[in-house]
Amino acid sequence: MDILLTADFWIAVGQIVMIDILLGGDNAVVIALACRRLPAKQRTQGILWGTAGAIVLRIVLIFFALTLLAIPFLKIVGALLLVWIGVKLLLPEHGQGHNQITGSDKLWGAVKTVIVADFVMSLDNVIAIAGAAEVAAGGQHSMALVIFGVLVSIPIIVWGSQLVIKLMDRYPMIITAGGMLLGWIAGTMVVTDPALLNPQILPQWPKVPATDWVRYGAGVAGALLVLLMGRWLAPRRKVEGASQAPEVEHLPSGTLRRILLAVDGSAYSDRAAQQLIRLQGALRDPASLQVHLLNVQPPVSGDVASFVAASSLDDYHRERSEAALKGPRAALAAAGLACSEHARVGAPGPTIAEVAQLEGCDLIMVGSRGLGGAAAAVLGSVAQSVIEHTALPVMLVK
Repeated sequence: MDILLTADFWIAVGQIVMIDILLGGDNAVVIALACRRLPAKQRTQGILWGTAGAIVLRIVLIFFALTLLAIPFLKIVGALLLVWIGVKLLLPEHGQGHNQITGSDKLWGAVKTVIVADFVMSLDNVIAIAGAAEVAAGGQHSMALVIFGVLVSIPIIVWGSQLVIKLMDRYPMIITAGGMLLGWIAGTMVVTDPALLNPQILPQWPKVPATDWVRYGAGVAGALLVLLMGRWLAPRRKVEGASQAPEVEHLPSGTLRRILLAVDGSAYSDRAAQQLIRLQGALRDPASLQVHLLNVQPPVSGDVASFVAASSLDDYHRERSEAALKGPRAALAAAGLACSEHARVGAPGPTIAEVAQLEGCDLIMVGSRGLGGAAAAVLGSVAQSVIEHTALPVMLVK
């Protein structure tokens, strides 16, 4: 029980919980989609049984991973995998997989889908949690750390999955911090590999001092490596399905006939809708204004798409878009403004710019948190991305 009173234990638990939340987002989507066809009374049972089976399977896999990490050089291999997993978190998603398994209308069919999907998708989660537990515990109590951390994460993933996904969509810094956490764990794993630490194993190999400064320095280096690689590779990753918008002849300067309002279900979108209503009232010919209401949903990873049917994914994105469009649509309708609605899946900034160009819009309106340049670069800003991808005027509404 003394282990529960140490700071290292609770730091490791926090790391494991964050890894589960961050890397469990895709699993949460699979759970939701696999159980969506179940009758309402069985849906909760499907989620609970599927999650329970997936958690037990994951703990077994982590047990074997902890055992394998004692073999020389495997921590180095695991660290390299974690660096790549961390970098992938910072890259825009692409690809929709090949849709192998569909959601079932039978309880145990849905449970099987959840467990099989979690088994296939859990490699990153297993390696990250095993590395965090082993490094923090120094090989002692690591299994207790794993079980405790995973159990703490269960209610967050099951009942808070949609909130977590929305938070990650809204605040990309969460994903950035998670990727850097994986880099930190990778760095600390490397310098605790038996081949680099134990003088009795491969004595001809250079050894690193077993000090906290070395471990922390390696962790910082790993975190920065993931961040820099992610920032360098992100512009080179093209979003699948993106197309070059044709040139559109715009109306003479000083007139506003077509406005695109990008919304995401936040309070900032509601403020942008109200600003659009006020702007319409100030126009010389308000009746001629055409409004295009757009919501862009981020794509799910190829792993998720491999376990759910395309129709289920379409329904999932459609429901989330409908929730985002509902408030602004009602506000514009109450003001007598009719609008054309668009729902897209892709990277928000480039997609908003593309739709505005295709529809011949004269202005793009986006709700903004009001981040400055440095903060927007670190935290992520859809508004900033829109500005970078379009030559059209962009109005930011705080």
